[in-house]
Formats: sequence, structure tokens, C-alpha cells
Amino acid sequence: MIRYPSPRISALVPSVLVALFVLVAATCQAGAQDSQPSSPEATPERVTVGVRLSAPFVIAEGDGFTGLSVELWEDLASRLGLQWDYRTYDTARALVDATAAGEVDVAVTNLTVTERRAQRVDFTQPWFDGGLRILTRADQGSSFRDVIAGLRDSGYLRAYAWIGFVILAATLGMTIFYRRFDSDFPARWRDGLAESFYNVMVVVTSGKMAMSKNLFGWIGRIFQGIWLLAGVALIAYVTSTVTSVMTALAITSQINSVDDLPGKTVGVLDGSVGEDYAEEAGLRILAFPDLENAADALLDGTVVAVIADTAVLEYYAKTHADQPLEVVGRIFEPSKYAFATTRNDGLRRPLTIEILKAHEADEIEALRIKYFGEGS
Repeated sequence: MIRYPSPRISALVPSVLVALFVLVAATCQAGAQDSQPSSPEATPERVTVGVRLSAPFVIAEGDGFTGLSVELWEDLASRLGLQWDYRTYDTARALVDATAAGEVDVAVTNLTVTERRAQRVDFTQPWFDGGLRILTRADQGSSFRDVIAGLRDSGYLRAYAWIGFVILAATLGMTIFYRRFDSDFPARWRDGLAESFYNVMVVVTSGKMAMSKNLFGWIGRIFQGIWLLAGVALIAYVTSTVTSVMTALAITSQINSVDDLPGKTVGVLDGSVGEDYAEEAGLRILAFPDLENAADALLDGTVVAVIADTAVLEYYAKTHADQPLEVVGRIFEPSKYAFATTRNDGLRRPLTIEILKAHEADEIEALRIKYFGEGS
């Protein structure tokens, strides 16, 4: 005999089925939400931008800034709907420190990507190829002071002192000699010493005898010949020593590559990659807050060269054509420039995407040509 459920139970079945369906649907939805990755942090609408003056990338203009880095940043930020306020920093080190500490959201300048910096801040996609070169004086040469210092270091000044003593002794000896044996020689000591000094110097500088009078026959002629030979040897010695020192200075004072820098004082920009490189290479350095001060030190002889970013040095030399400066040597320590952001602030990814778009549209190349010209 078949038993059928009571009407009360039959009425509860649809309600139970609906409850089970709702429970299963809610569980599936919660699981799907848990399996999805967390959404990234929202991009802030207003940001603080740290800049460091470094022409042609960041240039002060009135109350604001211009330059390749600034133009690129403002274009990218406008596409992202951002508003910004600028804050200036004197050195790259200070700018990176401020970005790492969250004082600024973005660092905008020709900032080189390095491992040490990447441990503290986030970098966007690089947008410019850089590297280091050397700025030197175009009129590299040796001054009179350098020649004297070279003669001293070589020990020639002491020899010259002895030569001077011999000349004075020869002057006195010739005066005494001719006062006794030559009746035509000036009687006054003052006149006699002047005459003898003149004759000695004629022999030393030209190898000729101003006084040709022979008082002792053939013996006197031999003596005069020996005197002439000594004068020729003396002038040859002085000429050869000065020439050798000047040649050595010409070779050692020329700066053509980084290999010529050991043992010399080199200028760098404080907190820059150039400073890091110079320290690791064991060079003797002086750090300057900006390129203007470093170039002044180069011109006044405080440093013999300045190590800095290639693009910055080339632009400085081009815009200061009135100064005897030139960029020499090949690029060393190739590098990349990028914008830096505070860690995990939500700016790096959208900026990187816009930089890639700008690369693909040749917009960054157009900025490079604008500031550096074709073929640079």
C-alpha cells in the first residue's frame, strides 16, 4: 500500500527548496568574490610632485617649470586626470629621500634607475636612455705655474740654482781676472761686474764670446774654447729639461676618457649616479649641488673634470658656448631615466601605461628632438 505525504509536508517542500537554492547561490557568490584578486589602490586625484633642476629636463620658468621631464609628466598626468603641486629639491639624493618618505608622490627629473634606489621607491617604465661622460676644459694645457711645479718635482730647480751660483761665481772671477790682466777693463767694480756678467750671459745663451781679446796666446784660446763649450752644454741642458717637463705635462694633463682621471680631483653632482661611480672607482672627488657650481670649479682649476649625465653635460656645453668647455670620451655606465613614485601609492602602473603609449606614438622622441635636435 502506497502512502502519500500529508498535505502539510507537501506544502513545506517548495519553501525548503527555495531556501536551499538561495543558500547555495550565496555560497557560490562568496566563493567567486574570494577567488578574485583584490582591486588595485585608486589613483589619487591630486599629487605632490618633487623636482630637481637639471636642464634640459627640468628648467625653472617664472613661477613654474618646463623641460623635457616636466612636459612629459604634465602630458601624462593630464591624460590621467591628475592635478599636481610642485616641490623643489636641491639634489637627487634629497629628491629620492622625499619620495621614499612619502613627502612627494612622484619624482620628476632625469632620475637614473638603480638597484639602490629601486629598493626604496617604485620606478615607472624608463623613458630615456642615459649614461655618464666627462666635461673638461677645451683649452687643456699647462700654465707657467704647472711648468715650475714640474721642474721642481723633477729636481731640475735645484740644478738651476747651482747653475745660477756658477754664473755669479764666473762673473766675479772674470771681473777679478780682467781687472788684473787687462788695462782696458773698467776700473770701477760696478762697471766691471756688469761687463763680466754680460759676457757670461752671452756665452750661456748664445755660445759666443762677447770679449774676443786674447791675453795668453794659444792657452787663452783653449780656455775660451772650453768656455764656449760649457755655454753650449749649459743652454742645451736647460732647454732639454724644460722641454721634457712640458712634454710630460702635455701628456698627463690631457683628459680624454675616464682612464685619465685617477690621481686627479674630479667634480661630481651631490647624490648623483656620477658620484656613486667615482666613489666606487676610487677617484678623488668634490661634490657640488649643481652643474653651474661644478663648471665654475672646472674653469678656475679646482677640478680637472666633471662626471655627470651625458645629456645634461652636452646641453650645458651647447648653451654655454662662451665658456671653454667640451664633453669628451665615450659614454660609460649606460643607464635609464624614469619617474619614481612612493611605494604602492597606485601611480606607477597608470603612469607606465601612459609612458608606453607615448613611446609608441613617438611623442617622447618628439620631445627629445625638441630639446636636443635631430641626430643627437
